[in-house]
Amino acid sequence: MMEKMIFGRYVPADSTVHKMDSRSKLIIIFLFVCIIFLANNWITYVLIGIYTFYMLGMSRIPVRFLYGGLKPVLWLVLFTLVLQLFFTKEGALLFELGPIKIYEEGLRMGIFISLRFFFLILMTSLLTLTTTPIEITDGLETLLNPLKKVRFPVHEMALMMSIALRFIPTLMQETDKIMKAQIARGVEFSSGPFKERIKAVVPLLIPLFVSSFKRAEELAVAMEARGYRGGEGRTKYRQLSWKTADSLQMVVLAVLTILLILLRS
Repeated sequence: MMEKMIFGRYVPADSTVHKMDSRSKLIIIFLFVCIIFLANNWITYVLIGIYTFYMLGMSRIPVRFLYGGLKPVLWLVLFTLVLQLFFTKEGALLFELGPIKIYEEGLRMGIFISLRFFFLILMTSLLTLTTTPIEITDGLETLLNPLKKVRFPVHEMALMMSIALRFIPTLMQETDKIMKAQIARGVEFSSGPFKERIKAVVPLLIPLFVSSFKRAEELAVAMEARGYRGGEGRTKYRQLSWKTADSLQMVVLAVLTILLILLRS
């Protein structure tokens, strides 16, 4: 299951979103994370959903691939819904079975927060699915350039975040391999008492940490062997180019923001 995680992976395709400037995609994702909290009724959430699937459609990422990659995190969305259902005690009582009581406001908030979480996962995954780690690094570095005036290590910060994103799927695959090896030795991760399952995680974490440090050391040696000494004096082979499509998408997001402000309760 973990090897199907889509966050941190890049899927090459000939789409409008793939061709967009990495700076515009970073700005769009950042603004989307901010404006999604403006949605507080059914109309605004429908607008957010339309925009999210509009961007996914333009990216031409296969739906089957998206579904397979999102399955490992869908339980978090469901868990969020259940928490709201059971712990929000406002509005009319809709259902009662012994100590279990579901209220109207709990159902409404559960659906809204779950949708918000789901749309955020889709949009943030879209960034890494359509943008290479190098493009993300260049875009972040360019956007953070003004911070260089206060001696902020912009290049190093952008590179660190890019490497972290790139290593997410690698570590997931490594975790999956270690789990299969432990299961072959008789370790049970999905059955037995909760206490025993927690103990079973220890032999999983130790080799994962060892593998992570080994990969980090190999990466450091490779960068040093190639003469990496930071961002000073470095040139870029691929130059960022802001296109008409980037401006159009910013306009679409601005229209969405205005509609959310006007239509929210």
